Amino acid sequence: MAGLVIKPRSRIFHGHDWVYASEIKKSFGNPQPGEVISLKDFKDKPLGSAIYNPRSQIVARRFSRRKQELDREFFLRRLQLAFSLRQRLPVDASLCRLAWSESDGLPGLIIDRYGPHLVMQTLTLAMDQRIDLITEALRELLNPDSIVIRNDSPMRKAEGLEPACFVAHGENPDPVSLETGGLRFEANLLAGQKTGLYLDQLDSYERIASLAQGKRVLDCFSNQGGFGLACARAGAASVTCVDISSEAVSAVRNNARLNSLEVDAVEANAFDYLKSCEETFDLIILDPPSFTRSKKALGDALRGYKEIHLRALKLLNHDGYLATFSCSHHVTRELFLSNLRDAAVDTRRTLRLVESYCQRADHPILPTIPETEYLKGFCFQLLPGR
Repeated sequence: MAGLVIKPRSRIFHGHDWVYASEIKKSFGNPQPGEVISLKDFKDKPLGSAIYNPRSQIVARRFSRRKQELDREFFLRRLQLAFSLRQRLPVDASLCRLAWSESDGLPGLIIDRYGPHLVMQTLTLAMDQRIDLITEALRELLNPDSIVIRNDSPMRKAEGLEPACFVAHGENPDPVSLETGGLRFEANLLAGQKTGLYLDQLDSYERIASLAQGKRVLDCFSNQGGFGLACARAGAASVTCVDISSEAVSAVRNNARLNSLEVDAVEANAFDYLKSCEETFDLIILDPPSFTRSKKALGDALRGYKEIHLRALKLLNHDGYLATFSCSHHVTRELFLSNLRDAAVDTRRTLRLVESYCQRADHPILPTIPETEYLKGFCFQLLPGR
Protein backbone atom coordinates (compact mmCIF):
# COMPACT_ATOMS: atom_id res chain seq x y z
CA MET A 1 0.00 0.00 0.00
CA ALA A 2 1.31 3.45 -0.91
CA GLY A 3 1.66 5.99 1.85
CA LEU A 4 3.30 8.89 3.62
CA VAL A 5 5.96 9.25 6.26
CA ILE A 6 5.02 11.96 8.74
CA LYS A 7 7.45 14.44 10.29
CA PRO A 8 8.06 14.51 14.04
CA ARG A 9 5.88 16.82 16.16
CA SER A 10 3.06 16.80 13.61
CA ARG A 11 -0.49 17.15 14.91
CA ILE A 12 -1.27 13.48 14.27
CA PHE A 13 1.04 12.59 17.17
CA HIS A 14 -1.22 14.64 19.43
CA GLY A 15 -4.42 12.80 18.51
CA HIS A 16 -5.53 14.72 15.43
CA ASP A 17 -6.35 12.79 12.24
CA TRP A 18 -5.31 15.36 9.63
CA VAL A 19 -1.98 15.61 7.80
CA TYR A 20 -1.00 18.83 6.04
CA ALA A 21 1.53 19.05 3.21
CA SER A 22 4.04 20.75 5.52
CA GLU A 23 3.94 17.70 7.84
CA ILE A 24 5.01 15.14 5.23
CA LYS A 25 8.58 13.90 5.34
CA LYS A 26 8.26 11.79 2.18
CA SER A 27 5.84 9.66 0.19
CA PHE A 28 6.30 6.09 -1.04
CA GLY A 29 4.55 3.81 -3.51
CA ASN A 30 3.14 6.60 -5.71
CA PRO A 31 -0.16 7.33 -3.87
CA GLN A 32 -3.05 8.42 -6.12
CA PRO A 33 -5.77 11.02 -5.45
CA GLY A 34 -8.71 9.51 -3.56
CA GLU A 35 -6.76 6.37 -2.72
CA VAL A 36 -6.49 4.76 0.69
CA ILE A 37 -2.90 5.10 1.91
CA SER A 38 -0.88 4.03 4.93
CA LEU A 39 0.68 6.49 7.34
CA LYS A 40 3.99 5.89 9.08
CA ASP A 41 6.07 7.84 11.55
CA PHE A 42 9.72 8.75 11.07
CA LYS A 43 10.73 5.42 12.68
CA ASP A 44 8.67 3.42 10.16
CA LYS A 45 5.98 2.65 12.77
CA PRO A 46 2.47 2.40 11.27
CA LEU A 47 0.00 5.15 12.22
CA GLY A 48 -3.05 3.81 10.41
CA SER A 49 -4.97 4.24 7.16
CA ALA A 50 -5.97 7.53 5.56
CA ILE A 51 -7.61 8.96 2.46
CA TYR A 52 -5.29 10.93 0.18
CA ASN A 53 -5.75 14.08 -1.89
CA PRO A 54 -2.63 16.05 -2.92
CA ARG A 55 -4.83 18.91 -4.21
CA SER A 56 -6.11 19.68 -0.73
CA GLN A 57 -4.26 21.51 2.03
CA ILE A 58 -5.24 18.55 4.18
CA VAL A 59 -3.35 15.98 2.14
CA ALA A 60 -4.36 12.97 4.24
CA ARG A 61 -7.20 12.25 6.67
CA ARG A 62 -6.83 9.20 8.91
CA PHE A 63 -9.96 7.08 9.32
CA SER A 64 -8.51 4.02 11.07
CA ARG A 65 -5.52 3.29 13.31
CA ARG A 66 -4.99 -0.02 11.55
CA LYS A 67 -4.79 -1.25 7.96
CA GLN A 68 -8.23 -0.77 6.45
CA GLU A 69 -9.83 -0.47 3.01
CA LEU A 70 -12.87 1.64 2.12
CA ASP A 71 -14.90 -1.33 0.96
CA ARG A 72 -18.51 -2.38 1.36
CA GLU A 73 -17.93 -4.13 4.69
CA PHE A 74 -16.21 -1.04 6.08
CA PHE A 75 -19.09 1.28 5.22
CA LEU A 76 -21.69 -1.14 6.52
CA ARG A 77 -19.85 -1.51 9.81
CA ARG A 78 -18.93 2.15 10.33
CA LEU A 79 -22.36 3.46 9.33
CA GLN A 80 -24.12 0.97 11.59
CA LEU A 81 -21.99 2.19 14.50
CA ALA A 82 -22.96 5.79 13.73
CA PHE A 83 -26.65 4.93 13.44
CA SER A 84 -26.70 2.95 16.69
CA LEU A 85 -25.17 5.90 18.54
CA ARG A 86 -28.05 8.16 17.45
CA GLN A 87 -30.50 5.57 18.72
CA ARG A 88 -28.98 5.97 22.19
CA LEU A 89 -28.79 9.77 22.17
CA PRO A 90 -31.56 12.08 23.49
CA VAL A 91 -32.51 13.09 19.93
CA ASP A 92 -35.19 12.09 17.46
CA ALA A 93 -33.35 9.46 15.41
CA SER A 94 -35.80 9.98 12.53
CA LEU A 95 -34.77 13.64 12.21
CA CYS A 96 -31.08 14.00 12.87
CA ARG A 97 -27.53 13.85 11.54
CA LEU A 98 -26.86 10.13 11.22
CA ALA A 99 -23.17 10.38 10.31
CA TRP A 100 -20.83 13.30 10.72
CA SER A 101 -17.44 13.14 9.07
CA GLU A 102 -14.43 12.69 11.39
CA SER A 103 -16.68 12.44 14.44
CA ASP A 104 -17.91 9.09 13.11
CA GLY A 105 -14.67 7.97 11.49
CA LEU A 106 -15.95 8.88 8.01
CA PRO A 107 -13.93 11.95 6.96
CA GLY A 108 -15.88 14.13 4.56
CA LEU A 109 -19.11 12.11 4.69
CA ILE A 110 -22.30 13.65 6.10
CA ILE A 111 -25.67 11.89 6.20
CA ASP A 112 -28.82 13.58 7.46
CA ARG A 113 -32.11 11.79 8.02
CA TYR A 114 -35.50 13.37 7.37
CA GLY A 115 -37.90 10.56 8.14
CA PRO A 116 -37.81 8.10 5.20
CA HIS A 117 -35.45 10.35 3.21
CA LEU A 118 -31.66 10.65 3.48
CA VAL A 119 -29.45 13.54 2.39
CA MET A 120 -25.77 12.80 1.71
CA GLN A 121 -22.84 15.18 1.36
CA THR A 122 -19.37 14.05 0.26
CA LEU A 123 -16.84 16.76 1.08
CA THR A 124 -13.65 14.79 0.38
CA LEU A 125 -12.43 13.27 -2.87
CA ALA A 126 -12.29 9.73 -1.54
CA MET A 127 -15.89 9.79 -0.33
CA ASP A 128 -17.03 11.47 -3.51
CA GLN A 129 -15.49 8.69 -5.57
CA ARG A 130 -17.44 6.14 -3.50
CA ILE A 131 -20.94 7.64 -3.62
CA ASP A 132 -22.36 4.53 -5.29
CA LEU A 133 -20.82 2.24 -2.67
CA ILE A 134 -22.13 4.38 0.19
CA THR A 135 -25.56 4.57 -1.42
CA GLU A 136 -25.71 0.77 -1.60
CA ALA A 137 -24.76 0.51 2.08
CA LEU A 138 -27.43 3.02 3.09
CA ARG A 139 -30.08 1.17 1.12
CA GLU A 140 -29.12 -2.11 2.81
CA LEU A 141 -29.08 -0.64 6.31
CA LEU A 142 -32.07 1.72 6.23
CA ASN A 143 -34.05 1.06 3.04
CA PRO A 144 -34.91 4.77 2.61
CA ASP A 145 -37.50 6.08 0.16
CA SER A 146 -34.89 8.38 -1.36
CA ILE A 147 -31.24 9.38 -1.08
CA VAL A 148 -30.49 12.96 -2.13
CA ILE A 149 -26.93 14.09 -2.88
CA ARG A 150 -26.41 17.70 -1.75
CA ASN A 151 -22.90 18.47 -2.92
CA ASP A 152 -23.15 22.24 -3.22
CA SER A 153 -21.01 23.10 -0.19
CA PRO A 154 -18.16 25.58 -0.83
CA MET A 155 -15.94 23.25 1.21
CA ARG A 156 -15.73 20.93 -1.82
CA LYS A 157 -13.67 23.51 -3.70
CA ALA A 158 -10.75 22.91 -1.32
CA GLU A 159 -10.74 19.27 -2.45
CA GLY A 160 -10.87 20.19 -6.15
CA LEU A 161 -14.49 19.05 -6.42
CA GLU A 162 -17.26 20.66 -8.43
CA PRO A 163 -20.79 21.17 -7.04
CA ALA A 164 -23.33 18.48 -7.88
CA CYS A 165 -26.87 17.90 -6.59
CA PHE A 166 -28.95 14.93 -7.67
CA VAL A 167 -31.11 12.04 -6.48
CA ALA A 168 -29.04 8.86 -6.11
CA HIS A 169 -31.96 6.63 -5.12
CA GLY A 170 -35.72 6.96 -5.41
CA GLU A 171 -37.58 10.05 -6.59
CA ASN A 172 -37.12 13.73 -5.77
CA PRO A 173 -38.95 13.99 -2.42
CA ASP A 174 -39.41 17.79 -2.38
CA PRO A 175 -41.18 19.34 -0.67
CA VAL A 176 -40.89 17.24 2.48
CA SER A 177 -43.22 17.73 5.48
CA LEU A 178 -41.47 17.43 8.84
CA GLU A 179 -42.44 17.82 12.48
CA THR A 180 -40.16 18.66 15.39
CA GLY A 181 -40.76 20.22 18.78
CA GLY A 182 -44.48 20.43 18.07
CA LEU A 183 -43.89 22.50 14.93
CA ARG A 184 -44.48 21.54 11.32
CA PHE A 185 -42.00 22.52 8.62
CA GLU A 186 -41.93 22.12 4.86
CA ALA A 187 -38.39 21.71 3.54
CA ASN A 188 -36.67 21.17 0.20
CA LEU A 189 -33.92 18.58 0.49
CA LEU A 190 -32.56 18.88 -3.05
CA ALA A 191 -32.56 22.66 -3.47
CA GLY A 192 -33.19 24.31 -0.08
CA GLN A 193 -30.66 25.83 2.31
CA LYS A 194 -28.30 23.41 4.06
CA THR A 195 -29.68 19.86 3.73
CA GLY A 196 -33.22 20.84 4.68
CA LEU A 197 -33.24 22.10 8.28
CA TYR A 198 -30.58 23.30 10.70
CA LEU A 199 -30.51 20.04 12.62
CA ASP A 200 -27.79 21.24 14.98
CA GLN A 201 -30.15 23.92 16.38
CA LEU A 202 -33.34 21.94 16.92
CA ASP A 203 -32.87 21.69 20.70
CA SER A 204 -32.07 25.40 20.98
CA TYR A 205 -35.40 26.42 19.42
CA GLU A 206 -37.37 25.18 22.41
CA ARG A 207 -34.86 26.43 24.98
CA ILE A 208 -34.96 29.97 23.62
CA ALA A 209 -38.74 29.82 23.17
CA SER A 210 -39.15 29.11 26.89
CA LEU A 211 -38.27 32.79 27.45
CA ALA A 212 -40.66 34.19 24.85
CA GLN A 213 -44.12 34.22 26.47
CA GLY A 214 -45.64 37.70 26.26
CA LYS A 215 -42.50 39.19 24.70
CA ARG A 216 -41.77 41.09 21.52
CA VAL A 217 -39.31 38.88 19.62
CA LEU A 218 -36.88 39.68 16.80
CA ASP A 219 -35.33 36.69 14.99
CA CYS A 220 -32.48 37.82 12.70
CA PHE A 221 -30.95 35.55 10.04
CA SER A 222 -34.12 33.54 10.53
CA ASN A 223 -33.75 31.07 7.65
CA GLN A 224 -36.98 29.01 7.81
CA GLY A 225 -38.04 30.65 11.06
CA GLY A 226 -37.18 27.91 13.53
CA PHE A 227 -36.54 30.25 16.45
CA GLY A 228 -39.31 32.70 15.56
CA LEU A 229 -41.97 30.03 15.07
CA ALA A 230 -41.03 28.30 18.33
CA CYS A 231 -41.35 31.65 20.13
CA ALA A 232 -44.74 32.34 18.52
CA ARG A 233 -45.97 28.92 19.56
CA ALA A 234 -44.75 29.61 23.12
CA GLY A 235 -46.98 32.68 23.37
CA ALA A 236 -44.82 35.60 22.25
CA ALA A 237 -46.69 38.90 21.94
CA SER A 238 -45.19 39.43 18.47
CA VAL A 239 -42.49 37.84 16.32
CA THR A 240 -40.51 39.47 13.51
CA CYS A 241 -38.28 37.24 11.36
CA VAL A 242 -35.61 38.87 9.18
CA ASP A 243 -33.62 37.21 6.41
CA ILE A 244 -31.90 38.50 3.29
CA SER A 245 -33.09 35.53 1.21
CA SER A 246 -36.49 35.83 -0.48
CA GLU A 247 -36.72 32.02 -0.46
CA ALA A 248 -36.14 31.94 3.29
CA VAL A 249 -38.79 34.62 3.89
CA SER A 250 -41.27 32.67 1.79
CA ALA A 251 -40.43 29.55 3.80
CA VAL A 252 -41.08 31.39 7.08
CA ARG A 253 -44.48 32.55 5.86
CA ASN A 254 -45.38 29.09 4.59
CA ASN A 255 -44.28 27.40 7.83
CA ALA A 256 -46.25 29.97 9.84
CA ARG A 257 -49.37 29.06 7.85
CA LEU A 258 -48.74 25.36 8.42
CA ASN A 259 -48.72 25.98 12.17
CA SER A 260 -51.51 28.60 12.24
CA LEU A 261 -49.10 31.12 13.77
CA GLU A 262 -48.75 34.85 13.20
CA VAL A 263 -45.23 35.91 12.28
CA ASP A 264 -44.04 39.03 10.46
CA ALA A 265 -41.42 37.92 7.90
CA VAL A 266 -39.20 40.67 6.50
CA GLU A 267 -36.81 40.37 3.55
CA ALA A 268 -33.84 42.53 4.52
CA ASN A 269 -30.14 42.53 5.27
CA ALA A 270 -30.04 41.92 9.03
CA PHE A 271 -27.20 44.41 9.52
CA ASP A 272 -29.21 47.15 7.80
CA TYR A 273 -32.41 46.19 9.59
CA LEU A 274 -30.77 46.38 13.01
CA LYS A 275 -29.26 49.76 12.12
CA SER A 276 -32.47 51.39 10.89
CA CYS A 277 -35.03 49.69 13.14
CA GLU A 278 -36.95 52.13 15.37
CA GLU A 279 -38.66 49.44 17.46
CA THR A 280 -37.35 47.79 20.59
CA PHE A 281 -37.68 44.16 21.59
CA ASP A 282 -37.74 41.94 24.67
CA LEU A 283 -35.97 39.00 23.03
CA ILE A 284 -33.51 39.28 20.13
CA ILE A 285 -32.07 36.19 18.44
CA LEU A 286 -28.97 36.36 16.23
CA ASP A 287 -28.13 33.15 14.36
CA PRO A 288 -26.08 34.21 11.31
CA PRO A 289 -24.33 31.95 8.82
CA SER A 290 -20.61 31.52 9.34
CA PHE A 291 -18.77 34.80 8.94
CA THR A 292 -15.50 33.01 8.18
CA ARG A 293 -14.32 29.64 6.88
CA SER A 294 -10.64 30.44 7.31
CA LYS A 295 -8.38 31.74 10.05
CA LYS A 296 -7.22 34.55 7.73
CA ALA A 297 -10.66 36.16 7.82
CA LEU A 298 -11.07 35.87 11.60
CA GLY A 299 -10.60 39.61 12.17
CA ASP A 300 -13.34 40.50 9.70
CA ALA A 301 -15.63 37.92 11.28
CA LEU A 302 -15.14 39.34 14.76
CA ARG A 303 -15.88 42.84 13.48
CA GLY A 304 -19.09 41.50 11.93
CA TYR A 305 -20.18 39.90 15.19
CA LYS A 306 -19.28 43.05 17.13
CA GLU A 307 -21.43 45.14 14.80
CA ILE A 308 -24.56 43.02 15.12
CA HIS A 309 -24.09 42.76 18.88
CA LEU A 310 -23.78 46.53 19.23
CA ARG A 311 -26.87 47.14 17.14
CA ALA A 312 -28.92 44.43 18.85
CA LEU A 313 -28.09 45.67 22.33
CA LYS A 314 -29.31 49.15 21.40
CA LEU A 315 -32.70 47.67 20.45
CA LEU A 316 -33.03 45.49 23.55
CA ASN A 317 -35.43 46.56 26.29
CA HIS A 318 -34.22 46.50 29.88
CA ASP A 319 -34.73 43.07 31.40
CA GLY A 320 -34.77 41.71 27.83
CA TYR A 321 -32.81 38.77 26.44
CA LEU A 322 -30.19 38.49 23.70
CA ALA A 323 -29.54 35.01 22.31
CA THR A 324 -26.60 34.93 19.93
CA PHE A 325 -24.83 32.14 18.05
CA SER A 326 -21.70 31.52 16.00
CA CYS A 327 -21.25 28.49 13.75
CA SER A 328 -17.61 29.15 12.83
CA HIS A 329 -14.97 26.85 14.31
CA HIS A 330 -12.38 29.63 14.06
CA VAL A 331 -14.43 31.85 16.38
CA THR A 332 -13.81 30.03 19.63
CA ARG A 333 -16.20 30.14 22.57
CA GLU A 334 -13.76 32.39 24.42
CA LEU A 335 -13.40 34.81 21.48
CA PHE A 336 -17.16 34.94 21.00
CA LEU A 337 -17.80 35.64 24.68
CA SER A 338 -15.13 38.35 24.64
CA ASN A 339 -16.82 39.89 21.60
CA LEU A 340 -20.12 40.07 23.50
CA ARG A 341 -18.38 41.55 26.51
CA ASP A 342 -16.77 44.30 24.43
CA ALA A 343 -20.10 45.16 22.79
CA ALA A 344 -21.77 45.43 26.20
CA VAL A 345 -19.04 47.77 27.44
CA ASP A 346 -19.28 49.97 24.33
CA THR A 347 -23.07 50.26 24.65
CA ARG A 348 -22.90 50.76 28.43
CA ARG A 349 -25.07 47.74 29.08
CA THR A 350 -24.75 45.24 31.91
CA LEU A 351 -25.44 41.66 30.86
CA ARG A 352 -26.10 38.57 32.92
CA LEU A 353 -25.41 35.13 31.42
CA VAL A 354 -28.56 33.01 31.46
CA GLU A 355 -27.56 29.96 29.44
CA SER A 356 -24.96 28.70 26.96
CA TYR A 357 -25.48 26.40 23.98
CA CYS A 358 -23.60 24.05 21.68
CA GLN A 359 -24.39 21.82 18.73
CA ARG A 360 -26.90 19.01 19.25
CA ALA A 361 -25.64 15.63 20.41
CA ASP A 362 -26.03 14.09 16.94
CA HIS A 363 -23.07 16.31 15.92
CA PRO A 364 -20.55 14.72 18.33
CA ILE A 365 -17.31 16.46 19.28
CA LEU A 366 -13.87 14.82 19.35
CA PRO A 367 -11.62 16.63 21.85
CA THR A 368 -8.50 15.80 19.81
CA ILE A 369 -10.04 17.35 16.67
CA PRO A 370 -11.18 20.86 17.68
CA GLU A 371 -12.69 21.43 14.23
CA THR A 372 -15.54 19.11 15.20
CA GLU A 373 -16.75 21.72 17.71
CA TYR A 374 -18.12 24.68 15.80
CA LEU A 375 -21.47 25.86 17.16
CA LYS A 376 -21.56 27.96 20.28
CA GLY A 377 -24.17 30.30 21.68
CA PHE A 378 -25.09 32.38 24.70
CA CYS A 379 -28.24 33.89 26.10
CA PHE A 380 -27.84 37.07 28.12
CA GLN A 381 -30.31 39.13 30.09
CA LEU A 382 -29.97 42.91 30.06
CA LEU A 383 -30.08 43.96 33.69
CA PRO A 384 -32.67 46.65 34.47
CA GLY A 385 -31.67 49.86 36.20
CA ARG A 386 -27.97 49.54 35.37
